Amino acid sequence: MSVRRLAEKQPDSFAFTPENQAWAAKEIAKYPPGRQASAVIALLWRAQKQNSYWLSKPAIEKVAEMLGMPKIRVLEVATFYTMFNLEPVGRYYVQLCGTTPCMLRGAEGIKAVLRKRVGEPGHVTADGLFSWSEVECLGACCNAPMVQINDDYYEDLTPESFAKLLDDLAAGRAVRTGSQIGRVSSEPIGGLSALTSLYGSDGKGAAASHDEKPGA
Repeated sequence: MSVRRLAEKQPDSFAFTPENQAWAAKEIAKYPPGRQASAVIALLWRAQKQNSYWLSKPAIEKVAEMLGMPKIRVLEVATFYTMFNLEPVGRYYVQLCGTTPCMLRGAEGIKAVLRKRVGEPGHVTADGLFSWSEVECLGACCNAPMVQINDDYYEDLTPESFAKLLDDLAAGRAVRTGSQIGRVSSEPIGGLSALTSLYGSDGKGAAASHDEKPGA
């Protein structure tokens, strides 16, 4: 396991927005007295999202203060889970799934686009728009290859469609989330190919026809 450290350059302070402060109070209230530490991951995630998708040292310390936890305990959580970014990322933070299903379906081509357009993993482009990293399975194997950008999934990618997606994001144009070829959820490409013989063209189940009396 690689060592995860806080960024060398840190802001002076962190404070939740009033809206996020109210959200955090409700989250903490879900747990009985003495169990507020159970909200640590939720609060760290909210802090990261507010802070342009990375966790600063002041943000970690603020969460520790709010939950009455030792700072080192919250730091342990933040450095253990790779869902928490410990240094600044681009406005559009791309997580590329590189595990087996995506690799077999063309993830290397998507990675090549990222290396050409953005640079090496962890590098933030000069305009601050993009950075990326390769991650483990994101659970959209049926629609491989795919990436997660900030909170959204983009699936059924090709190098060409992914390059256009990055262009559209950079230009501020609207983009389609989910499948980039128009399929819904994880339905098979080209329509159903299994169990189709169970139903006839009239929609009646095959089993129902066996129950009909001869000559009916």
